[in-house]
Order: sequence, then structure tokens, then C-alpha cells
Amino acid sequence: MSDGREAAVASAGGPRRPLEGLTVLDLTRVLAGPFATMLLGDLGAQVIKVERPGAGDDTRAWGPPFVGAESAYFLSVNRNKKSISVDLKHPRGVAIIQELAAVCDVLVENFLPGKLPRLGLGYEQLCEVNPGLVYCSISGYGQTGPQAQSPGYDSIASAVSGMMHITGSEDGEPVRPGVAMTDLATGLYAHGAVMAALLQRHKTGRGVHIDCNLLSSQVSCLTHIAANYLNGGQEARRWGTAHESIVPYQGFTTKDGHIVVAAANDQQFVSVCNVLKLKHLTNQPEYKSNKLRVQNRRELLRTLSQRFLQEKTADWLRKFQGSGVPVGPINNIQEVFSAPQVKHNGLIQEMEHPTAGQVTVPGPAVRFSSFTHDRATPPPLIGQHTVQVLRQTLSYSDDVINALLESKAVTQNEVS
Repeated sequence: MSDGREAAVASAGGPRRPLEGLTVLDLTRVLAGPFATMLLGDLGAQVIKVERPGAGDDTRAWGPPFVGAESAYFLSVNRNKKSISVDLKHPRGVAIIQELAAVCDVLVENFLPGKLPRLGLGYEQLCEVNPGLVYCSISGYGQTGPQAQSPGYDSIASAVSGMMHITGSEDGEPVRPGVAMTDLATGLYAHGAVMAALLQRHKTGRGVHIDCNLLSSQVSCLTHIAANYLNGGQEARRWGTAHESIVPYQGFTTKDGHIVVAAANDQQFVSVCNVLKLKHLTNQPEYKSNKLRVQNRRELLRTLSQRFLQEKTADWLRKFQGSGVPVGPINNIQEVFSAPQVKHNGLIQEMEHPTAGQVTVPGPAVRFSSFTHDRATPPPLIGQHTVQVLRQTLSYSDDVINALLESKAVTQNEVS
């Protein structure tokens, strides 16, 4: 980062966020990549999102619901970004990306492996002009290997990685998780890898190429499920809300809803029985240890399930207070965002969008003592900042910018 950029940030006033003064060139679309770059933007990086003219990011069309003309999906993962609309099929468009990469700190892309090098935008090509560039590639299966050229989609990677095999009711079919957890896990891995690479660059002065992919992210997240097979040859199965190695540790149906109870040790099991007024269960030999409860789970869970049906969720939550047993209701989304702790944690973030008006998205999950997340900018319109970036980041003259607009190499949103 140049001394001039550091001085500009320092003179802006207010608490500095960790990545202020750094610029991220975002060549990603859909979810894993945009989620990662949004997190970098939350930490203060200037994120320049490159979109194709016309349609832009695929998720702009993923609806309903829409807020005005903007899809709620796109709005959810694209705050704190500037959008430039560049045609990568136009020679001048490619040149603009090359010039931006020369002055940026990080580049994140999720093209099919090999596509960007053919355009002159690969890591080896760009690091020649910017040796400090941290270049993060996100793909379905990795930059090399037998499946490298297969496109990456969350649902496919979730299936191939075994995630769907272990998700669903005990006697039911494999189920796709309710949100794209493989994409989101990959975005988190990419975000962490970029942060580590920036720290390494601080020590060495050089950037690095990061290979992040959906398959590796999800397989690594199998953790103990994978270890059970790799060490003991134990094939995994679906357990619904239950846990294969801990009993009782699952959801139960109540008189008006559902509650999850997690008795992870023998003392908590005793407490569960006391709350349920089933103290006699604690004296039965077949339930004396977790190992025995796992072996005799069916009869035990049948007894517990019958008891939970007799009262409402709120009544059970009240009875469990102070018991030392972790419990919680299974909330719908309305209940989630009505919860006092969710509001307290700043997980409802409102922003004023230039065309859609007020938009609301889930806020950042992590809070810092040194700054607050109260300066978020709304997700951009397609090409909202094209002229601004060309003028301020690349120092293009108005004549050059007008020529690019006329040639359709770039487009500028008329609203901005």
C-alpha cells in the first residue's frame, strides 16, 4: 500500500477497520465468492465488484422476492462494494482488469480453471506486474485434478462431498441443507485464506495464489464423520436432529412446536430427567452412562418424546431455566429476527439503497472492540461506480472514459 493511500485513510477520521487502505478486485458471482469479498468489505477493504454489462451477477435475477428491482438474494451478500460493468470479451475490457489488478492488493475470482489465464488474467501473468498480489481462485473441485474442469455448484458439491448423505431424517431420503452451506463454508475458508496471505505478504513482500474449492471445503467440514470412517471404517448415516454418539441430543415435538435438548454428559441427563419428572430413568442400569444410552436410545427416546408432547415449548423452556441443560426452541425465521439476542448482536442491518429504498440484510457475525459496523454501504447497482473507479483508481481522463463507454467496453448505470 502506498504512503499516499495510508495518509488518505488516516486523515478520514474515526476508528480504522483492519483492512482499510486495501483494495480487493472481485471477479466472483453467485455466493461463495461474493460472501468472501463482502466479509473483506465489512473489515474495511475497498471492494471493486466486476460485473458483465446488462445482467450483472447471476443472483440479481434470483427471485422473487425482490425489493424494488433488486433480488433479496443479491442484496444479502453484496454490501460494502462498488460495481463496475466491464465486458471481458472486449480487448479494452480485459486491459482495464489488468490495470486494476496492477494496483489492487487482492483479486478473488471463481471462473472455471484455465479461463482467466487464456484472457491474460491468470495469477502467473498478473503477479509479473504486481508481485504483491494475493490471488484467490474459488472453484468447484480445485485448479488441478480429474474434476478440475467441472463447474462448481453448491448442491452438486454437497452431494459429492457426502454432506447430503448425512443430512435428513433417519428413515428418509438425502436432503439438501436449507441454505447453501457448502458455498458459505468455502467463502469463509477463502476469507480466512486471504487474511493469512495478507499477513504473509506483510512479512515477505510477495503475494500468493490461493486454491479454494467447494469439494475440499465441504469434505474438510465432515470432521468427526470423516474421522469415524477413516479410522474405524464406520459408514455414516442420517440421524435427523439427533446425534449418533450422544443421547439425548436432538429435537423433540412439544404440544405446540419443537424444542432441542442437548444432554452431553451424565449430570445433564439427570437434570433432564428431573425437569421432566422422570427421575426413575436415572436409576435404570441401561441409562447410567452415555454409552449405554446410545445403545438403548430407542426406548429412552420414546419415553422422553411422550413426555415432551404434554406441554408447550415456552413452558418447557421455562422449566429448563437454571437446570444447566442446553435447550432451545426450533424457531422459524420470523422468530429468529424477533429474538432479543439477535437484535442485540446487530444481526439486522438496514441500509438505504439508491433505487430500492431501505433494504435489510443479516449483519456481520463478528464484532470488534475497535470499530463498529455502522458505516455499511448498500449493495450496488450494476455499473454504479464504473466512471468513479476508472477516474479515481486508474486516473483515466474524461476523454478516455467517454471513449470506453462509447465502445461498450464498459457501462455506467444512469442512476448514479
